[in-house]
Amino acid sequence: MAELCDEVSYALADSSAAEETLLLLARVQALPSDQVFTCGLPDGPEAAPLARTQARRRLESWNCDEETVFTTELIVSELVGNAVRYGAPPLELRLIRDQALTCEVGDGATSAPHVRHARTVDENGRGLFIVAGLADRWGTRYRTDGKTVWAQQPPEPTDSPARRR
Repeated sequence: MAELCDEVSYALADSSAAEETLLLLARVQALPSDQVFTCGLPDGPEAAPLARTQARRRLESWNCDEETVFTTELIVSELVGNAVRYGAPPLELRLIRDQALTCEVGDGATSAPHVRHARTVDENGRGLFIVAGLADRWGTRYRTDGKTVWAQQPPEPTDSPARRR
């Protein structure tokens, strides 16, 4: 990798666009299948309860603590609720347990999600505001066939029972 970086740097040094060029190199590898959970979801009101149940089962199998399970269920519920309301089929839930716990909900629409500050009398509009408050980071990744809205939680404390093995 170092040799490749050197070659590119030397090649760009003689280029007139060297100051305007950015190159990102990354070495990626797939996570083990036991660290990723994916399930399709219906596009109706039954999607959120199903997603919460599936998330709870997976997190319990990963030995996550109850606080992490509860927070994840809330994040999943809000992301799925938004996908049902504002997105389009197909809907998909994905949980990734690596250096952080990432919840992803994909749908077939390309409309951008927005954080709204609902008034106290509003019955909806708080979903992403809640997600933003619970997650370390959240965002949207666009695809040719829709988008994925994701939220990342901090890893469990290193002294938690889930991390002790």
